Amino acid sequence: MTTHPTQYAHPEALVETDWLEKHLKDEGIRIVESNEDILLYDTGHIPGAVHIDWRADLQDPVIRDYISPEKFARLCSRHGITPETTCIFYGDKANWWACYALWAFRLFGHEKVKILNGGRDKWKAEGRLMTREVAKYPSANYPVPKKRFDKEIRAFFDEALAQSKGGKPLVDVRSPGEYKGEITHMPEYPKEGVLRVGHIPGAKSMPWNTATNDDATFKPADELATIYLDQCGVKPGTDTIVYCRIGERSSHTWFVLTYLLGLDNVRNYDGSWTEWGNKVGAPIEKGG
Repeated sequence: MTTHPTQYAHPEALVETDWLEKHLKDEGIRIVESNEDILLYDTGHIPGAVHIDWRADLQDPVIRDYISPEKFARLCSRHGITPETTCIFYGDKANWWACYALWAFRLFGHEKVKILNGGRDKWKAEGRLMTREVAKYPSANYPVPKKRFDKEIRAFFDEALAQSKGGKPLVDVRSPGEYKGEITHMPEYPKEGVLRVGHIPGAKSMPWNTATNDDATFKPADELATIYLDQCGVKPGTDTIVYCRIGERSSHTWFVLTYLLGLDNVRNYDGSWTEWGNKVGAPIEKGG
């Protein structure tokens, strides 16, 4: 019988709302809000939090890719962030987009990252202080990262294809309807021009929010292990690739597998279904 962990592999990667409320003015931390709804920050946010727009701040405006290391350095410098700053990310939708921003920071090698457990939803539900005042910090001098960690935590089409052909773990974190090929996009979301529906052959379906409780916090380690190790075939020593639509939901799963379960061989395929579903000749399965 498989023994599952009873504690998170890296509990320090999470902070709780009561802790953060007592440490809002600590030196060396920067609270970062990143939401799907980019206007939400202006309606009220955690005091001292800066806003990072997942599209305008982190994505290249012309080609489909992330910003350059030079632009990342300017982004961090603008918010007073240095390589020694501990960035605590939070946002709406159970930290779905906050994990996307965290993953992007890791892509550029920023190591000191944490997630506010429960995110904006839990903070607001508990009636904790929020403000509309936009935080201002002295500019920093963030050095230009020497590289992006594409090979380490990011997967591309050819690598996802090889993963599929090799029968290695692939986790599709979209909704069941998207996975089965019944719909092209998430319910209540606009269509994005995907020409084909279904999933990558061999991928296991495990919607991203399976990892969260009703209050937007993460489930305990033993439950997460059951979900991913038992049901998805993910295991230490074997490379795993996670994907969704554009890599945002799968970054949440990447965080769970990497930080909470402690796997060091998980990559996020951010091209995801908007690339795969439009790729000429890409193999597709339906049903499941």
